[in-house]
Amino acid sequence: MHSKDISFVIPVFNRPNEIDELLRSFVNLSGEKDFEIVIVEDGSINKCDQVIKNYEDLKISYYFKENSGPGDSRNFGMKRAKGSYYIILDSDCILRDDFFENVMKNLDNNYADCFGGVDDAHDSFSNFQKAVSFSMTSFITTGHLRGGKWSKDFQPRSFNMGISKSAFVDSGGFINIHPGEDPDLSLRLYKQGYIIKNYKDVVVFHKRRISIKSFFTQVYKFGVARSILNSMHKDSKRIIYWFPFLFSSLFLISIISIFLYSNMLAYLYSIYFALILISCTIKNNPIAASLAIITTLTQFFAYSLGFLKGNTKILLRKGDDLESVFPKMFFKVN
Repeated sequence: MHSKDISFVIPVFNRPNEIDELLRSFVNLSGEKDFEIVIVEDGSINKCDQVIKNYEDLKISYYFKENSGPGDSRNFGMKRAKGSYYIILDSDCILRDDFFENVMKNLDNNYADCFGGVDDAHDSFSNFQKAVSFSMTSFITTGHLRGGKWSKDFQPRSFNMGISKSAFVDSGGFINIHPGEDPDLSLRLYKQGYIIKNYKDVVVFHKRRISIKSFFTQVYKFGVARSILNSMHKDSKRIIYWFPFLFSSLFLISIISIFLYSNMLAYLYSIYFALILISCTIKNNPIAASLAIITTLTQFFAYSLGFLKGNTKILLRKGDDLESVFPKMFFKVN
């Protein structure tokens, strides 16, 4: 496969500064850069068209469309892309210098119809962003469910994801749910017999959310989305999706147990939080590590609430379709 066969597809919504930083990382990539970059402005008021003019050395195709969500915007971009293999990125990512070289190496030697890459925190990120990244990617917080070597039926995420043109055409691409559109696509591709792999050396630095409130809201929606996906793809249900709820429930019990002079659970949680402090300090620094305890608790409680509420609403829906039950989780697509 040649680099000219690759089209990057990037939806963006009111984030020109992020596009500027992302395009700067494209310039810094090692190796050849004969690829196309498709930027789809999803109804933004604060557009990035002026930023793009600063990168004339890159082959950029820019489109503006009415707001219809990231999934539909990716489909829009892939339908207009010139390449035969698409790499999908979020606008809040920065590419590691060897990103594209590693993509091409994997596609040549370890081909997948759909792949997912790795996300990490950049040295320039704030301590809170580093803490969020740790909570969402560390083995001791998520069990590498999102892409570790023990991850079964790996489901690529669209902040760092590749898909062949044939897989996109056959599957129809992303549906209008958000979040959850990327694991849904992965599950459908598995059923269609496509090869999906995790490329661990294809790394982006993902900024993610910048406040506890926005992070809580994001992960809460992840929990709701997983309940919807379990309903849509009944064979995808896993007991591990209930683990955050179990963790959160036992944590509350551990606090109550202290007042009942039973400290065993509290001790176990203290050990767990100590492991987070040590691991995140080694990876980042003590301040980020302290924040990682807060972001990890936020992650578990937010996901638990979303997952529990989603499952409850599905149980009580009385035959209503999922889009009617969860109107805020689905974009209207023309």
